Amino acid sequence: MRCIAIDDEPLALKQIQSYVEKIPSFQLIKTFTSAINAIQFLNEEEVDLMFVDINMPDLSGMEFVKSLTNPPKVIFTTAYREYAVEGFQVDAADYLVKPISFPVFSKSLEKTKSRYFSEAKPIEEIESTVKKESDFLFIKTDYKIVRIKFEEIKYIEGMKDYIRIHLVEGKPLMILFSLTKVMDFLPSENFLRVHRSYIVNLNEIVSISRNRIYFDGDVVLPVSDQYKESFQEFINKHFLK
Repeated sequence: MRCIAIDDEPLALKQIQSYVEKIPSFQLIKTFTSAINAIQFLNEEEVDLMFVDINMPDLSGMEFVKSLTNPPKVIFTTAYREYAVEGFQVDAADYLVKPISFPVFSKSLEKTKSRYFSEAKPIEEIESTVKKESDFLFIKTDYKIVRIKFEEIKYIEGMKDYIRIHLVEGKPLMILFSLTKVMDFLPSENFLRVHRSYIVNLNEIVSISRNRIYFDGDVVLPVSDQYKESFQEFINKHFLK
């Protein structure tokens, strides 16, 4: 899950960062000392979870969350217990009181992840999550069916039992499906697995350097040894000699 943290105390942000780094499946992509500065970032980036302090100058964490039309999951981090009821009224995933120990923090994230994925896709819909039709896919995500053309996919990221489909334009889509299984639905002439965690759209590659694939938007993906041979075959086939 992609996370951000908002707290006017730099030490608190450092603690959250150190905690998140120890927990698989979570990535802290940005920190902010002001909620106001986070608003623009949320408009441009995909974020799954926010750690938000409540007592902050200019705009409180509670006011900030209430101002968002479709906020990510929220875990409030604060030194004040009296805001707990209000926190859960805005459907906060959790409410952690400072000082926060790592066991408490870790348990909160596991609970939040479980809730996030259960809402993203009910277990009974696994087998009908993806359907291939001609030059596009139908996928079920957030309780609706979405049509995605192959050309709209930049790359696909595997996350244990889930995959995140990164699009050329727009926010990524997360569904309950395996990376291995989704390859059966993709045209092999356009898509190639290059890592145990990544499938790439070969038409979207901008450049290649030292077993690294570069896309637009500063996206860089590795090519692992296991898939290096098949990727080299693709390069040789299209290499101008």
